[in-house]
Amino acid sequence: MSDNDIDASAMPLVEHLTELRTRIIRALLAFIIAMVATFPFSEYVLNFIAEPIADVLRARGQDPQLIFTAPQEKFFVLIRISILTGLALSFPILAHQLWRFVAPGLYREEQGALLPFIIASPALFLMGAAFAHYVVTPLAMTFFISFSDVIPTLTALLSGTSNLPPATDGLPPVPEGLFPPQPGAESAELRTVFLGSVREPLDLSLKVIFAFGLCFQLPVLLTLLGKAGLVSSEGLKDVRKYAIVGILVVAALVTPPDVTTQLILFTVVYALYEVSIWLVKAVEKKRAESEEEDAAACTTPR
Repeated sequence: MSDNDIDASAMPLVEHLTELRTRIIRALLAFIIAMVATFPFSEYVLNFIAEPIADVLRARGQDPQLIFTAPQEKFFVLIRISILTGLALSFPILAHQLWRFVAPGLYREEQGALLPFIIASPALFLMGAAFAHYVVTPLAMTFFISFSDVIPTLTALLSGTSNLPPATDGLPPVPEGLFPPQPGAESAELRTVFLGSVREPLDLSLKVIFAFGLCFQLPVLLTLLGKAGLVSSEGLKDVRKYAIVGILVVAALVTPPDVTTQLILFTVVYALYEVSIWLVKAVEKKRAESEEEDAAACTTPR
């Protein structure tokens, strides 16, 4: 059997199912062990994820703290974090089990072509997640939390006063002495202060991180499709205007509803789309060179 032949001989269906069950059990055990092992460190991971919002609160002169409004809320938040960290920690084992199940059904040249993508995919995801955590999430948190200061200021500018008259709604005046004045009540104004629950900022941060991490997979996806012959560099250039509209729609759906975050995601994903065109073009060039070598070998007299 040559190198281009399938590595393993034909395997009966029952053996395939047994092999799949074994790989799944090993992957689940690795994930459960990693999840349990990382649970004691979930508090540190939570603090790391919440650091952008803590920086915004410090800049506003507020205490960098998040509250939980239900007794079980923080516990389940830590469980979610341990699930994510356990998945990240056990990913090499999960990928190895998947590769061991798929690789025997691939040709040697297919294994060599697929392996770089398996390595590049998590690397690009980490790049997207880091970009989201250190660049995008602080901008989104600043926008949303500072929005509570913009509206009162705008209202005061439009009304020409910083103190709006209290609304009486036609009710009779309150008798004097019914509610004794509190110290400092004459100068106190109604304020809206951010007291974030520990769950909502975590959901927003994770949403942005996963959105950017998945969008950074675009070069891997398009290059794989190019190697399979399903897309071409010229075809990607021809549908560029449709890709721009699609990227805008995706940016609007997977990011918080602020223009800054959406524009950043659009710019990054569109740049990755252009990079993907060059990668697909390189794949086509390599394929053409390989076909020329094969044709030359076939025409060479023995």
